Amino acid sequence: MKKTPLLHIALSQLIASLGHGDAIVIGDAGLPVPPGVPLVDLALTRGIPGLMDTLQAILTEMQVEQHVLASELTQHNPAIAAAIAALELPGGVTMSHDDFKQRSRTARAIIRTGECTPYANIVLVAGVVF
Repeated sequence: MKKTPLLHIALSQLIASLGHGDAIVIGDAGLPVPPGVPLVDLALTRGIPGLMDTLQAILTEMQVEQHVLASELTQHNPAIAAAIAALELPGGVTMSHDDFKQRSRTARAIIRTGECTPYANIVLVAGVVF
């Protein structure tokens, strides 16, 4: 059995397959999934799992060199914005939500959570461990 906290098979396989510069998106329940982008659907019910629980689990296995947020997050969802800021992730970039949705078209996968709060989405860009 694995020693790391992340137990979800599809997420572990996805993270193991990432190369430097590949991106994944962790999204709220309403984020559209572009055609052709694989979906890992974790949503069980409203709020379960939440964005932060999912993000923290993924960060136990993924080396991140940059993250991207919608600029609307700070104004419309300050609690999630503060929780993400507290993680001190590297390379923070913001863009409009419309641009964020366009950016998600190039993701290796989108991970849908049960999060039901506005703009609770993040792109994680893979770094290298050496």
